[in-house]
Amino acid sequence: MTSVEEERPRALLAGASRRWVRLLPWAVAFVLCVVLLPTTIVVLTADYGLNGGVASALAVAQAAPLLLAVVRPLHAWCVVFAGDVAGALALLSVDFQERLLWPFPPMELVGYVALCLALGLRERPRTLVLVWLATAGANVGLGFVAPHGSGAKELLLTILGGVALLLGGVLRERSEVRRRLAEQETISEAERGRRTLLEERARIARELHDVVAHHMSVITVQADTAEYRLDATLPPDVRREFTSIAATARESLGEMRRLLGVLRNEESHGELAPQPGLAQIGQLVEATARTGGPVEFTPCEAEVPEAVGLSAYRIVQEALANVVRHAPGAATHVSLSVARPDDGRGGERLTVLVVNDPPPEPTTGPLEVGGTGHGLVGMRERVRLVGGTLDAGPLPDGGFRVAAQLPLTEEDLT
Repeated sequence: MTSVEEERPRALLAGASRRWVRLLPWAVAFVLCVVLLPTTIVVLTADYGLNGGVASALAVAQAAPLLLAVVRPLHAWCVVFAGDVAGALALLSVDFQERLLWPFPPMELVGYVALCLALGLRERPRTLVLVWLATAGANVGLGFVAPHGSGAKELLLTILGGVALLLGGVLRERSEVRRRLAEQETISEAERGRRTLLEERARIARELHDVVAHHMSVITVQADTAEYRLDATLPPDVRREFTSIAATARESLGEMRRLLGVLRNEESHGELAPQPGLAQIGQLVEATARTGGPVEFTPCEAEVPEAVGLSAYRIVQEALANVVRHAPGAATHVSLSVARPDDGRGGERLTVLVVNDPPPEPTTGPLEVGGTGHGLVGMRERVRLVGGTLDAGPLPDGGFRVAAQLPLTEEDLT
């Protein structure tokens, strides 16, 4: 597809922004063809005395290709150049007045100069030089057989054609320079935007490291050293609790450091450690159960795409965190299952369901104050990225339900 489009010739000025500029070459070529075709026939027959049939054939060869010049000027030049030389040789067979131009009558000069201008707008400088040399060579060669002697006027085609080629080449180079400048400005603007993005990412990474990493490190150290700093001997269950807190803090700190690495390195295509998926959801459930609330878990052993597994993990992680914050001690049910939609449309989908009962004791407010409220928003964004659906809301009995359906087939993933 791309190669065919690249080989397809484009009309002159086809890249212009204004429509009338794009149509201008076609209009000029049409006018020249309509005017020069009958004019050439009349001049060659009436003034030069050439046979009508020969004059008509020469007129078609010299004027009709001007329409082709809009798309393929070099091909048109080959036909017109051959027609002009043939016309000059044909005029040697008739006796015409010395005042008339030879080897190229005025109407041929007009068409050839217009054609040279089109060549200058399209072809490379090397091609233009070869065209001019061919024109000059033919002009000089025909001068040796001039019926009335050679003079300066016989070189008009070489002179005017060279000027037209030069003018077209200059206009082409000027247009090319302007196009490159516009591209450079676009690239520079993109580079500025990219630099701004990198600076913002670096600033976010720096803030996360300076604030969150410090506090997480403090939590880890305090939990690890609690049994040594406290005078009383800690019971085994309390010691296990501190160990769990330290492990959770270290895991969170490791994930955050991997995130910081991605933010600081623009060429990073992912964390060095594997992303969590369905297999790690059980660890989330165990960690939540250690906080005091019973958690029932129904796992799923299905193979799912990495993006779907990560989304499911993050959804369960946020849902369980909300249970700990807003309904401490509440019984929670987490289940993962794979099934096809009831309507039969689409492929298999992974269903992630997190439902919690009301808290066993009334709470005056969430355990964590100053929350951002971005949890549900983040879950919806993750679900939308993989083309799934999310249903989240309170239950009539005071509990809360989070249900997500994530597509597993490649054609359903977005």
